[in-house]
Amino acid sequence: MPAPTRPSPPPLRVETRRVVLVGAALWALGLVVVLLLGDRVDRVWTWTCLCGLVLAVLGIALMRWQHQR
Repeated sequence: MPAPTRPSPPPLRVETRRVVLVGAALWALGLVVVLLLGDRVDRVWTWTCLCGLVLAVLGIALMRWQHQR
């Protein structure tokens, strides 16, 4: 395997809390839309949005717990 011609770029620093909060906001928006559509949408989408919100809350709690350690 030939050696790379250029060195790899440094890793990007990403604020993961902000990414999770934006994702949670999008899931909440999706939940509002699904609830407004009512019976015209399958109930699976409601549960999918709720699970997305729960996972976001668990992710924020986990990040907070890891930051304290």
